[in-house]
Amino acid sequence: MADNIINGVHGCTEEANYVRPKDPRILEKLEWFQDQKLAFMMHYGLYSQLGIMESWPLSDADASWSRREVDWEEDTAEFKKQYVNANKAFNPVRFQPDRWAEFAKKNGFRYVIFTTKHHDGFCMYDSKYTDYKITGKDCPFHTHKYANMAKHVFDSFRKEGLGIGAYFSKPDWHCPWYWAEGMDRPVGYDRFPTYTPSEHPELWNQYVEFTHNQMLELVEDYGPLDILWLDGGQVNPALGLDIRMAEVIGKARKIQPDLLTADRTVGGEFENYITPEQSLPQHPIRVPWETCITVGKGWGYRYQETYKTPRELVHLLVDVVCRGGNLALDVGPAPNGQLPPGALKVLEGLGAWLNENGEAIYGTRIATPHESKTTAFTKKGDVHYAIERIKEGETLPETFLLPWPHRVEKITLLGLDRELPFTRCEEGIWVQIPYILVGTSPLAVAFRME
Repeated sequence: MADNIINGVHGCTEEANYVRPKDPRILEKLEWFQDQKLAFMMHYGLYSQLGIMESWPLSDADASWSRREVDWEEDTAEFKKQYVNANKAFNPVRFQPDRWAEFAKKNGFRYVIFTTKHHDGFCMYDSKYTDYKITGKDCPFHTHKYANMAKHVFDSFRKEGLGIGAYFSKPDWHCPWYWAEGMDRPVGYDRFPTYTPSEHPELWNQYVEFTHNQMLELVEDYGPLDILWLDGGQVNPALGLDIRMAEVIGKARKIQPDLLTADRTVGGEFENYITPEQSLPQHPIRVPWETCITVGKGWGYRYQETYKTPRELVHLLVDVVCRGGNLALDVGPAPNGQLPPGALKVLEGLGAWLNENGEAIYGTRIATPHESKTTAFTKKGDVHYAIERIKEGETLPETFLLPWPHRVEKITLLGLDRELPFTRCEEGIWVQIPYILVGTSPLAVAFRME
């Protein structure tokens, strides 16, 4: 078998292969989705205690790159046993879901994507179909008032008026019907099942039923969900791993008719939007899309982490939005349940910029042109926006050239909400910058053009 996951990073479905939904409720929900622009994504689980590359060290095929940071046991079976038993020490007692949600709302995020279950199979919610969960008796956190963590995350973010996305891993490396003992391949040999489903349909059908049950309990018991974000593109009918997606999503949409599904990299009618990962498309994509990118180096918590700067985050968001996409910025909460201070600091810089300039971001669509030189353009109805990304060390001059070829009658600088004098020239529009900003180096400046 082969998939398109390299060092834990998924490829994505090509724009030309996107299948446009036919259900008007899903089409309407996709318009909502494209208005939101910015997601607060969180990878949180047992791996957060270890500060490692999420669940990937469990897979021997991924050992060469995912086990580099820690001096693991040489005995692979012993290492896996130690990882599995990490649930007995997971106790994020400083978790406060309302604070997470309040921070996200204050700093410009419009929806959350939270890991209900990663590939290791450890559930961050009270699943009825496994004891390997945060509410299990082996986990010291199970007596805490916030033990059913995903529920409290969703409730708190919903209370702040934010959209809800449930990340769910289709592969489950803890499930005995996925990594089954005594099969063709040893447990942990790679990220696929240890058997060929067509040769062991009884095992595969048990796994499919288990997966359906877990997906449906999220839809039934965890309040209104906007997105079911399905990771693990190797579980794909084209690779002989068919979990009967039409059946389970059909049931889910009887409960929540406008539920979006992101069946990542699989393509077809249940990949309602495409999901580049840790990458930025270099041209507009004219179907719904969202790129997930880490604020630091890793998806989960790292004990030594380097974060992107506020300037880098603003420029990244502008790049994504002018090309028609959404940006899911990922942060790994710390083992104690708090969000890392370093991540909070840089996200506050992004939030401050959005509080003044969000009009040029939220609810916009691709403009023509979408970019010219260092200027990005977006549009909202008949109004267009120009966003100039200011590099580190650059300052604003007294006059500024906007390379916009179309007619303009009025230009306003967002943030100051001040109408600016301008003159048309062959290259575009010369705009006079307010004296108070001349010589300063903002992260980016945004202009409303009417």
